[in-house]
Amino acid sequence: MQPIIIVLIILVVLVFIALIKTIQVIPQASAAIVERFGRYTRTLNAGLNIVVPFIDSIRNRIDLREQVVPFPPQPVITQDNLVVNIDTVIYYQVTDARAATYEVASYIQAIEQLTVTTLRNIIGGMDLERTLTSREEINAALRGVLDEATGKWGIRVNRVELKAIEPPTSIQDSMEKQMRADRDKRAAILQAEGVRQSEILRAEGEKQSAILRAEGEAKAAALRAEGEAQAIRTVFESIHAGDPDQKLLSYQYLQMLPKIAEGDANKLWIVPSEIGDALKGLSGAFGNLGGGMPGFNTGNNSGNNSGNTGNGASERREQPPLD
Repeated sequence: MQPIIIVLIILVVLVFIALIKTIQVIPQASAAIVERFGRYTRTLNAGLNIVVPFIDSIRNRIDLREQVVPFPPQPVITQDNLVVNIDTVIYYQVTDARAATYEVASYIQAIEQLTVTTLRNIIGGMDLERTLTSREEINAALRGVLDEATGKWGIRVNRVELKAIEPPTSIQDSMEKQMRADRDKRAAILQAEGVRQSEILRAEGEKQSAILRAEGEAKAAALRAEGEAQAIRTVFESIHAGDPDQKLLSYQYLQMLPKIAEGDANKLWIVPSEIGDALKGLSGAFGNLGGGMPGFNTGNNSGNNSGNTGNGASERREQPPLD
């Protein structure tokens, strides 16, 4: 009985192993290559799959999701014979599991070597300055070459990114000095432009202020002259409307004599010849008003004045300076 039990146990184990090998569960976004006696048979997609146990075998399981592979820095020589280190990152995706398994031994290593050689070809035709400023151009050229070369491997290169472009240390120091000099130059230019603009605005402001001040003074002078002309016109019309006689004019002139004699410079002033006739009428008026007053003699005054002004010439009298 014991040998029979052992045989049954062995048969159960073999059946269990056969069931395990028969049922293959493939995860989502994955694929499996099935070989029968070492020859490719089919590709298993995601889900539950049945294979022939002990005849069919799973050679490779491939992830169909997009993969990110960073490559170490690679020394590349530019057109002006400078060595720069470039770090690259490749974003790729397996589109054909069979081709990725049988067309290339290791597609990761193949992509890396292809990236290095393509970078050397692209950077070799650029100088350092263009290399540092043409990342997008380098990325596009590198992606085009990689995508074309890896298509037969069942690989699609989605993106290529340059993480860093590191020139030699001496070149970095020179570039930093040049950039610092450029920044100082731009700062000096901007400061000079600011000072120039400030001076222009200040000059424009002073010019506008002077123009407005001159216009204001001109308008004020015009209004002042117009007011004086209007006052003179009003006084002239009032005098003519009042029809003043000789006596009133004589009296007004006598009132103005003290103002004429004011000031140290007024040593000489002129008495018109017509003032004699005016004084005659004025003395006659005062004589009529104060005929009986003692010490009021009108005859002598009128005689003296008529004698002085009878010839109709102007008389000049020197007025002593007033203290």
